[in-house]
Amino acid sequence: MSKNRRRRSQGRHTPVRNVPLRTHWLLLTTLVLTLSAALLLEGYTQHLFDERPDGAPRGQAAGASVPAAISSGGPVIEGAAGRTATPAPRTIALTFDDGPDPVWTPKILDVLRRNDVHATFFTVGTRVAENPDLARRIVAEGHQIGLHSFTHTDLGAASAWRRSLELRETQLVIAGATGVTTPLLRPPYSSTNKALGDADWNAVVQAGQEGYLTVLTTLDSQDWRRPGVEAIVAAATPSDSAGQIVLLHDAGGDRTQTVAALEQLVPRLKASGWTFATVGDAVSLPAPVQNAGTADRWQGLALITAIGTSSWILDLLSWLLWAAGAISLFRAIAVFVAARRHVRMRRRPWGAPVTEPVSVIVPAYNESAGIEAAVRSLLASDHPVEVIVVDDGSTDGTADIVEALRLPGVRVIRQQNAGKPAALNTGIAAASCNLLVMVDGDTVFEPDAVRMIVQPFAHRRVGAVSGNAKVVNRGGLLGRWQHIEYVVGFNLDRRLFDLAECMPTVPGAVGAFRREALLRVGGVSDTTLAEDTDLTMALCRDGWRVVYEERAKAWTEAPASLGALWKQRYRWCYGTLQAMWKHRGALAQRGQAGKLGRRGLVYLLMFQVLLPLLAPVVDVFAVYGLVFLDPLRIVGLWTAFLLLQVLMGLYAFRLDGERPGPLWSLPLQQFVYRQLMYLVVIQSVFTAVAGSRLRWQRMERYGSLQVPVTPSEPLAEVSAPSRAEPPYVAAAPPTADPWADPVAPYGGWDTDPSWGPHPAAPGPQNHIWPSQQGQQGL
Repeated sequence: MSKNRRRRSQGRHTPVRNVPLRTHWLLLTTLVLTLSAALLLEGYTQHLFDERPDGAPRGQAAGASVPAAISSGGPVIEGAAGRTATPAPRTIALTFDDGPDPVWTPKILDVLRRNDVHATFFTVGTRVAENPDLARRIVAEGHQIGLHSFTHTDLGAASAWRRSLELRETQLVIAGATGVTTPLLRPPYSSTNKALGDADWNAVVQAGQEGYLTVLTTLDSQDWRRPGVEAIVAAATPSDSAGQIVLLHDAGGDRTQTVAALEQLVPRLKASGWTFATVGDAVSLPAPVQNAGTADRWQGLALITAIGTSSWILDLLSWLLWAAGAISLFRAIAVFVAARRHVRMRRRPWGAPVTEPVSVIVPAYNESAGIEAAVRSLLASDHPVEVIVVDDGSTDGTADIVEALRLPGVRVIRQQNAGKPAALNTGIAAASCNLLVMVDGDTVFEPDAVRMIVQPFAHRRVGAVSGNAKVVNRGGLLGRWQHIEYVVGFNLDRRLFDLAECMPTVPGAVGAFRREALLRVGGVSDTTLAEDTDLTMALCRDGWRVVYEERAKAWTEAPASLGALWKQRYRWCYGTLQAMWKHRGALAQRGQAGKLGRRGLVYLLMFQVLLPLLAPVVDVFAVYGLVFLDPLRIVGLWTAFLLLQVLMGLYAFRLDGERPGPLWSLPLQQFVYRQLMYLVVIQSVFTAVAGSRLRWQRMERYGSLQVPVTPSEPLAEVSAPSRAEPPYVAAAPPTADPWADPVAPYGGWDTDPSWGPHPAAPGPQNHIWPSQQGQQGL
């Protein structure tokens, strides 16, 4: 985004509302917490689900704490009282674990209905939430429903709080789905009374204290092994007349053999005189299943809804993150390819050297800390310049400092405080040259920067040129991070924008303009906080080319505190959103305006608005992955992303002639700086949606800029260009379609015959500003 968003004034021509938004942070916090809760619920229900088969080895021996009356008693246990119950003789209770399943449960219910048999289904809470209609069918057809924990967890190995959670949540979803509650519990991985261990007994006792009856088994059909239909029938057939509770499964895998075995088992046992009953009827429990209370039912419905919503959210996030990852990778490749093409393109000169003098406009409001360094650096240029300092009602003696220098070629214009756009327009009106350079009062130019930045005007279609703004105060982590952002983010993007002919911003710190182009668009507008982005977009929509000249280097102060950085970037982002909305009509236009709309605006929307809005989601999802998914995979993906960033950083630093030392702080930048920038975007979007307008605020100056060592001779004479029109009256349009684009859309200008070979512009190409010696490697 644009570098210059600073307002030197508290005054505006139009009323503004400076409404502090607090509700958006509350809303954001609520959204993040809701997302975190949804992912936590999804992670608990899906990724903590114990999918081991029921017969999996548990490594647990029988416990000495289990009472003998329990070990030798009936399969229905009241843990708190230490009592058991046994089914009546020649009574068999068919029980089905692990469901309901959308495939197998309906088939088993159909078999039971055809044979007029009622059974007991011990259901898993998460599966009831996923298939509430099947749970309702179980109850509606006269079967009993029981609990099999919420995530099929081994209750004996679980902590006390998790046991309570598993049982309570399962009871709630059953109440929400069916309208009933049940005290019947079948612990996962349980079998007969004799197999109870110490931990299992503790779980049974705790369940009893919470009002549940534990239902174990007397016959295991072994259907979970899928041994074959005959083997299942044989294992489920009683060997004597004692009452039995038979273990079967209606979920957990392919239950084709179970369904087929039931078709044989039930008629065979009926013919042998066996009676089929539910567990409650088999042991004569007085109405074990009761209607759920209103509170339990509504809580259960809410839990079912939350589980379904969390699953939907996770699916949506997965698609969004895959899409975001693919788009980010595509962007990295596109930026890399564009940078290489841009380097090759810039090896050719812009055209015949541009030697005409330049007017440099310096809008200033309370810039006493750095104005002298800025002005002297401009006078040290190796290109003829006049310097116009427009003091916008400063209260710190900025204008007095410049006037006291008595430097030839420097004019000071004082005006009442009216804002930066007004100061720039004053300077444009007072300028004597056709080529204008605009520079902030906290920026120092290299000696060849003015000459370099005006060379693209050799081509008639160029209306504005973006220079290369670099951070001067790179000390500390914050300075390094901003230095990395300027080199890797801003400058790589500008190369891409240049090739795509959709440059959205010429930064206020270092930008050059053709005066004719400024007059045609009405000068600098004050309707947005991003006056430089607004102006650049207006020029593009008027048909002018805006290009990037990386050799035109200027050094600027960056915020030295998180608070100052937040304020600066907040206004940059908000102003850019204003400019994007103002120029949204470019999306439907043709020519240069259409390139801005369908390339530049779409790029900004995708990568500087939408993707940052997903940042909290990405971070929350990363934590989710570390907790519930494969941590090594998540760390590997993050490492791959970081490696991509490092490679892009190395390439960008090489292109800019910078030492790669600061890139060591890139991992820390991803943990702190990235989140700060994303929060800025989020606040800006909320501010824009709320319709609030912000006031400009002056950024704090730190005095880190240095005065040039050897200023060059100032401009002796500058002849005023002939112009009949008054300032900001639109000039007549050029003749006979001068804006026709002779090249392919993304081809740069390599194939444009109008460029032809020209002698390179004289002077050094990689001059190091004397006051910055030693800064390059910081």
